[in-house]
Amino acid sequence: MTASALEVSECRPMSDIPERLLDLQAIDTELDQLVKRRSNLPEHIAALQRKNELDAWEARAAALRARITELESSIDSAEEEGARKQADKERLEAQLKTVIAPREAEALMHEIEGVTARQDELDMAEIGALEEQSSVDDDLTAHLAGESAVRDALASAATELEKVLAEMAGEESTLRERATTAREGIPGNVIDRYERVRESQGVAVARLSGKMCEGCYLDLSAAEVDEVKEAAAASGVTDCPQCGRMLVV
Repeated sequence: MTASALEVSECRPMSDIPERLLDLQAIDTELDQLVKRRSNLPEHIAALQRKNELDAWEARAAALRARITELESSIDSAEEEGARKQADKERLEAQLKTVIAPREAEALMHEIEGVTARQDELDMAEIGALEEQSSVDDDLTAHLAGESAVRDALASAATELEKVLAEMAGEESTLRERATTAREGIPGNVIDRYERVRESQGVAVARLSGKMCEGCYLDLSAAEVDEVKEAAAASGVTDCPQCGRMLVV
């Protein structure tokens, strides 16, 4: 790659353009680092963990509430069926008092025994449901107390995250103001070149240190060093023949 001097189309001191470019590069690098830091904030990770914990606690609470609802429905059903069975038993017992035939009386007594057995089953089911409901109610009460602590931890983590983000927003605003100021001192065609190289290389501007480009850390040959120095004589900036970055000589 042949080094070429950057043409400067606006009348301004050439000597300060290289330093302004280096300043702009430093500011943009800080901005890049800020964006990277913001995407990997420990405070953000902590808040996300707290949110996941709260989601799990809320899911458990919902499951407990759903079980309580199921038990309440089971209790209601048992009571309703129990009331029907009691009515059936009373009706059968009343019939039994009017029956004379032994066979018919035996059939009624057998039917009454079946109803009584079912009543016993319903009573046991209701007692079991009531006992489980009491236990689940206790579990839910204790769980909600723990959930409250997790919710408070999430609120604290969110507050800390908002604080850090606000500080970073202020830092970003300051850096962007500095970048704007730095750009104002650089010709438009140089800025265009800077943006293109920065988009492809990340770091757009580097110094020539001895014979090494500090952008790609490759040594230039003696002929290349002479060439870039000659090319940069007018503006102090040219292209690195190795990596294509803007080279401050």
